[in-house]
Amino acid sequence: MPPTAVPEPPGSHPGWPARLGPLRVRDHEVRLRPVRLRDGREWARIRQRDEAYLRPWEPTTHGGWARRNSSFEWPGRWYLLRSSARRGLSLPFAITVDGVLAGHVMVGNIVREPLLSAYVGYWCDSRFARRGITTAAVAMVLDHCFGSVRLHRVEATVRPENVASITVLCKLGFRREGLLLRYLDVDGGWRDHYAYAMTVEERPVGGFAAKLIRDGRAARA
Repeated sequence: MPPTAVPEPPGSHPGWPARLGPLRVRDHEVRLRPVRLRDGREWARIRQRDEAYLRPWEPTTHGGWARRNSSFEWPGRWYLLRSSARRGLSLPFAITVDGVLAGHVMVGNIVREPLLSAYVGYWCDSRFARRGITTAAVAMVLDHCFGSVRLHRVEATVRPENVASITVLCKLGFRREGLLLRYLDVDGGWRDHYAYAMTVEERPVGGFAAKLIRDGRAARA
């Protein structure tokens, strides 16, 4: 069986708040939970240390990376994320590895009927790069999106140069649908992005987490 979502008090839309997992990946326990106000110090520490690793793939930060990723910035960001989640517009998950904050998976721009669609974005601490942590986290989120959240379509956009992120999407079965020219202001310029997507009809038997387990990429924790 795939990891289950642990129910929390009812939110304002299906599937939120929620805690997902765990999955075990290379002897690490991976879980997802809502972002917290007290995440600020660790969030800032990771983001500032990993500037060179993260900045090429993220929207341009006006005002400088250090200031925009400081612990003083987090309360405002957290409040906006919480408000958006409560209105049913997003699912802002924190990735934890062995109980420690290690990144985010964000489901945003949720549109209910008739589209039932959203996008997914993610980042992870460089210390856990190329270990399957992000793939496991996104797999759990997709199971949740096509399950409790009742979405029909999930999209992702990624720069053609971002091989690591494309690898995550391909492992999970996303289709490339086209190239978006000058799509997003990233790292100081308007960058082309590939558009990837999948619909609930493309969900593997048993779900995405179950497929990772069958493929030997993860295990039940």
